Amino acid sequence: MNSRQRFLDTFGIGAKPDRVPLLGEGMRPEVFATWGQPGLAALEDITKRFLFDEREEIVLEVEPDPEPERWPATLFDLEDYRRHLNPDDPHRLPRLNPAWEQRRHPLLLRVNEGFFLNMGVYKWERFYDLMNLCTDQPDFVRAMMKMQGEFVAELTARFLRQSTVDAVIFSEPIGGNHGPLISPHMYADYVLPSYRPALEVIARHGIETVILRTYANTRALLPAAVDCGFNCLWACETDERDMDYLDIRQEFGPELGLIGGLDTDVLMLDQAAIRREVERVVPPLLAQGNFIPLLDGRVREYIPYENYAYYREFLAEIVAK
Repeated sequence: MNSRQRFLDTFGIGAKPDRVPLLGEGMRPEVFATWGQPGLAALEDITKRFLFDEREEIVLEVEPDPEPERWPATLFDLEDYRRHLNPDDPHRLPRLNPAWEQRRHPLLLRVNEGFFLNMGVYKWERFYDLMNLCTDQPDFVRAMMKMQGEFVAELTARFLRQSTVDAVIFSEPIGGNHGPLISPHMYADYVLPSYRPALEVIARHGIETVILRTYANTRALLPAAVDCGFNCLWACETDERDMDYLDIRQEFGPELGLIGGLDTDVLMLDQAAIRREVERVVPPLLAQGNFIPLLDGRVREYIPYENYAYYREFLAEIVAK
């Protein structure tokens, strides 16, 4: 069975897989210099040492181009801002690859960069401005998000008329250590309605796995996101106490797919701690299905190679069982 079929079957689109996919976490470039292992100089060397299932992510270019000199702050500004969101720009769509038609790995399309990036929050100054706008000019925030959502939906439709994908990803860097940076009410009011046009396009094209990839603690936003149509959570860079997958599975049931769930920080401890974390999370969720185990963040240079190797080998052993 190839990686694509494992991915599709894991999320209930086909028969039962021979095993769930063993995806890669991603690694910072500094990792390889720090580890200093013979014959280990790049990511492709890692994939030869351990069992990995390939995946490919492609991205719609949804950021304003050119970047505005001044971000809009009133309804009057929005008409001028529209010219920065041109769906006719061919560079906004991923370049088609003829090999995709015979692909043996899952192809994932990232269609949205989330509320803050949609609203131009690249620096802290804009974050403070946006928080004031959310309070003082809610109609403007809704209108700007609506414009962005319609633009994303048009790009998504154009791409899906040319190619197929196995899942879509909405990225949502909206959380802090203590919770989301906007309230669940604001998220349901300002953000989720702007996602619905793209979600409708995705549904029309028969794509069944719709992933919300969040960062830090977004637990309070999950009920509204699930109600909106997201059926898979990929939580990154989390504190396991806030985003514990066993608790989330208990709350939402196996209908909500899960990717991740393993605390990356445990790899800084010892092999016994790694074993406890994998045994705590992976077997019960594998038994329920609709789950791909993975670290919740990229591997960084301060993680010892021996611990990473133990984690990959032990995870493969558990999955094989």
